[in-house]
Amino acid sequence: MEERLQWIVRQARQWVHWGPLRGGVQAHGMLTRRYAESECFLIEGRVEQAQAAHKLIAKSWWKRFFWSKAKARLQAPEGPVQMLWANMALHMDANPMALMERWHQLLDVDGFLMFSCLGPDTLRELRAVYAALGWPPPAHEFTDMHDWGDMLVGIGFAEPVMDMERISLSFETPQRLLLELRGLGRNLGSHRFKGLRGRRWHQQLLDAIVRELSDPADGGRIKLNFEIIYGHAFKPAQRARVSAESSISLQQMRGELGLDKQAQRL
Repeated sequence: MEERLQWIVRQARQWVHWGPLRGGVQAHGMLTRRYAESECFLIEGRVEQAQAAHKLIAKSWWKRFFWSKAKARLQAPEGPVQMLWANMALHMDANPMALMERWHQLLDVDGFLMFSCLGPDTLRELRAVYAALGWPPPAHEFTDMHDWGDMLVGIGFAEPVMDMERISLSFETPQRLLLELRGLGRNLGSHRFKGLRGRRWHQQLLDAIVRELSDPADGGRIKLNFEIIYGHAFKPAQRARVSAESSISLQQMRGELGLDKQAQRL
């Protein structure tokens, strides 16, 4: 995602890091170096998450080596920002359309959204294990990148660019695998288990993972495949609706003609 920023000409004076605690402090370091003169706003779902993210960012290793005037504020911006960064957040929201609409509202005209999320081929091996045991899926179905692009356009974004890659991760033990998955997301599926499972069920899951997913050619390491979707899109100026009889304010006309931006440059 960070590499894709080199193709975007507009520099962000203010930007939002959405969900930095799960999205990654290392990514925040790269963004701060790129936007060294910019102001950043950290937005998390819960207060304790926001405080933990701010604490990690404040003492991160990269701050010792890279001087920067960039400020990270633990609050929502008062006005629109020029960039919103959301790494690995969209697939975890039960109402992604509402989330993208909020992102759209936070962005300035010509501002841009950068995001990533898990795609539909993620965890296909683990899904097969659950199905063989007669259990409901371990996660909800993830959305295809083309559908994300259509939703972005429907909300009001323009020029969405979507791509994906598949990566394979390996784990020494099934316990380590499950710990990693808990950090990556949650199960929003309506057919998931309704209550807690016991130790017997847990041991059955561990045994099945080792039996079905371990690779003898790699020392018995357990492998899973993930599909990672990347996307970015711009927020265009709002177009005036045209009907048989239409009215438009002077301010709207100035915005349509770009006169406000010309006045700011002068």
